[in-house]
Amino acid sequence: MLSHYRFPGRYGPEWGSGGIFGLRYHRGVLYFTLAFEAEARFLDIKEGGEKVYDFTLLGKAPTSGGDTYNAVETVDEFIYFGGWVHAPAVYEGKNEKSTISFVNKYSHVHAYDTDSGEVRLLWKDSIHHPTDWAGEVSDIIYDPYNDRLLLAREDGHANLGVYALDRRTERAEALLGEPSAKGTLLHDSAFFGVGNNFAGGLREIKALDLITGKWESFKPGESVDGRPYVRPEYGPLASAYNRAFAFVRGGIVAGNPLMGEDFRFFRLFEFHTFYAPFRVNAINVGGGIVTAYNSYHDAVYRPEDRFGWTTTNTIVGPSVLLYVAPPMVKIIGAFGARITSIEKMGGQILLGANTAPNTGSTEATPFDTGNRDIVVLDEDVIQRRPPAVSFSVPLALQGREAFGGIPLEGYREPRMVLYLSRDNRLTVREYDLSLPAGGAFEDTFDLKAGRNIVELDSFSGIVSFELEKEDGKGKARIELR
Repeated sequence: MLSHYRFPGRYGPEWGSGGIFGLRYHRGVLYFTLAFEAEARFLDIKEGGEKVYDFTLLGKAPTSGGDTYNAVETVDEFIYFGGWVHAPAVYEGKNEKSTISFVNKYSHVHAYDTDSGEVRLLWKDSIHHPTDWAGEVSDIIYDPYNDRLLLAREDGHANLGVYALDRRTERAEALLGEPSAKGTLLHDSAFFGVGNNFAGGLREIKALDLITGKWESFKPGESVDGRPYVRPEYGPLASAYNRAFAFVRGGIVAGNPLMGEDFRFFRLFEFHTFYAPFRVNAINVGGGIVTAYNSYHDAVYRPEDRFGWTTTNTIVGPSVLLYVAPPMVKIIGAFGARITSIEKMGGQILLGANTAPNTGSTEATPFDTGNRDIVVLDEDVIQRRPPAVSFSVPLALQGREAFGGIPLEGYREPRMVLYLSRDNRLTVREYDLSLPAGGAFEDTFDLKAGRNIVELDSFSGIVSFELEKEDGKGKARIELR
């Protein structure tokens, strides 16, 4: 049934494309929100029926938006789903710019009762401004000690941070006043990423003790390959092995200072573009973590900002689905523009996918611009050999900075082909996702102008790269077979 779910773009004024978000299976019901059409869908898996809710408890139709960060949680018979919605949506038209009004944009949390099929609005927030908005709800985490919902809010202009929503009184209070997009439960604490994703990314990870209510702050830490990292815009947080994992642009931050292990950065898929684990979630499967690094999630459509256009529109490789089971990081799937949501159900892994990205504030469209579908994989994909994958990396974007962080797990013939305009020297650093974190081993290769092949089958784990000299005309092709 799910394999037939394909959604071409329909009316939903917003910035480009949304996607299928919030996939969650609970008590025989599969929920997801279709953005930007603002449709919350509830599928009865056993009986085959479907309920569609249009978010008009927030305001008048036509609505648009819904959720673009996978804000969903389940407690008892309820599916709690959040995000943001325009109610009603106002498309302002297209002249030199194409814009929408944010006067009717609401952040929200709803509850769906799997017993009765009823949808209730628990909480909403709006600043009713034409261009600014209240922080979207980008994550919902259940606090089992205090029987409340913890809401992460980073995307917006006001009311950002971590909020607690009482399930009984339906009242929300601010617990932290710094922008936070995602969090995860770990032991008796909740860890939250802190930082703005469009102004530098992850600055800190803060831990809320659920018992005492106290906060502690921790820095992301140094890179295991010994080289600097930049702009760690962050996607999902997850927990396993009594550690917190923050999946960020260019790598993974992992550790748990509360048990004496500082956070460290593990470089992964750093191409100095916007290739990142953004607008996707992470789930636990088989004791490990499944998540995705996306090729094309947010992009500048018009080329006035040439640097922003280049870094967001340069496609270096497919989106990859990962299985993280330290010290191993393994590619288990290769897909198109982006994976938007991940869930497991009945021995299968469900993926929401999209062909198009979010765009910018002056690039609005009156309809969603993507083609979205649900892909169904067998859960044993985590045990199979990895798929063939290749990356094509412009060296002009890498400069003399470290790049790559390519997981070699399961590949028999990995190699790197470099097309150079000048003689150069390549340093390859080898490491893995060991916990506690270790260091890296490095090797160097002298390269000549022209075509060079570096066989990577003598390396294992994860490898990152660095050139001694810049090459503004060169290209590196990484082939995993």
